[in-house]
Amino acid sequence: MRAFPVRLPSGAQYWTVLDEELTVVPVADSFLRQVRFGRDGAESTTKSYAHSIALFLRWCDRTDRTWQAGAAQLPLFMGWLRHAGPAVSAADAGGHGGTVVAGPGAAPARSPGRINGVLTAVRSMAVHAVSSGLAGGDLLPLLYEVADDRDLPAAARDCDGRMAWRLRARHRVHEPETPVDRASDEQIVALLRACRSARDRLIMLLMARAGLRRGELCGLRRSDVHLLTDSRPLGCDVARAHVHVVRRGGNPNGAWAKSRRQRAVPLDFLVVQAFDTYELERMSVPEAAGSDFVLVNLFRGVIGAPVRPDTVGELLAAASRRAGLDTAIRPHQLRHACGSNIADAGGGIDVIAELLGHRRVSSSQVYVHPDPGRLRSAVDTVPSPRELAELGR
Repeated sequence: MRAFPVRLPSGAQYWTVLDEELTVVPVADSFLRQVRFGRDGAESTTKSYAHSIALFLRWCDRTDRTWQAGAAQLPLFMGWLRHAGPAVSAADAGGHGGTVVAGPGAAPARSPGRINGVLTAVRSMAVHAVSSGLAGGDLLPLLYEVADDRDLPAAARDCDGRMAWRLRARHRVHEPETPVDRASDEQIVALLRACRSARDRLIMLLMARAGLRRGELCGLRRSDVHLLTDSRPLGCDVARAHVHVVRRGGNPNGAWAKSRRQRAVPLDFLVVQAFDTYELERMSVPEAAGSDFVLVNLFRGVIGAPVRPDTVGELLAAASRRAGLDTAIRPHQLRHACGSNIADAGGGIDVIAELLGHRRVSSSQVYVHPDPGRLRSAVDTVPSPRELAELGR
């Protein structure tokens, strides 16, 4: 079992799962098509789900279980996920692919977050299979604690008086709370100094100062960038410099904005200056003139073609090496740095959610936890009892 990308004649792409004979697995393919086209999900979402489902189906196949039997025995699968490393769980593993070769006492093969992500994909596939008639409804109570809303207060029930059902996953690994995996300001400065072009500096700043995702960054069109003080003559009512993040399908570089809702992201003077410098650099490359994409290849590859999202990670890794950083900075760490800096500057959780394009405000909750420096500053500013007593005289 392995995840595999599919490109349809229309140009739309998604990921599916193939078995050992390179045949599409129907239950997985039906679910992944629903995610991509029925829910308008991103191709990257189907890629993540496909890899997780392939891992689950691989375990089922190597332990002589049907996928329904495997879904009913998720605790066994969770143990395999925790302790079966790539040598056992990979698609090309040998004959002991179903055997856990490293048990308790050894370092876990996967983090709790990764295990929970795989379980989410498996449960979602099972729910879709039940709803589409590919599996029996008796599978759901094995995956979820199913309850109705009759025990809830009247104000919390369905407004139409109809009974609603609630589902809570039965299987989940505890994830210890950890600090946001953000790039520090010192690391960001080092990356900017290590950049070899104005385009690369603009890429870094759009992620670190505007919080754009890779897909949003590479999908920017020149018409999305408004750097004027007043853009109303252009038909835009958003004040000052900003970019519009718009979800578009069919981008030749595979870029895809995760958020369905269009948003305008303000830009500070550093990013505006980076745009100006990059435009001068871009004007020196004639092949780039005809592209409507903001970020294009200027030095290698197909000159003038839009930058691919995977290239952003490669640029960051190369800049991290030149900067002498111990570990390579990843694109999402720059986005986390943007959210954390906004929170440290006093931005509310609703502001962070809007700027970063979070569908749920709870997704931004991780950024509002103060860092140790702010905690220390808060304690140090509290006056001592003696000072309070003297003030009361």
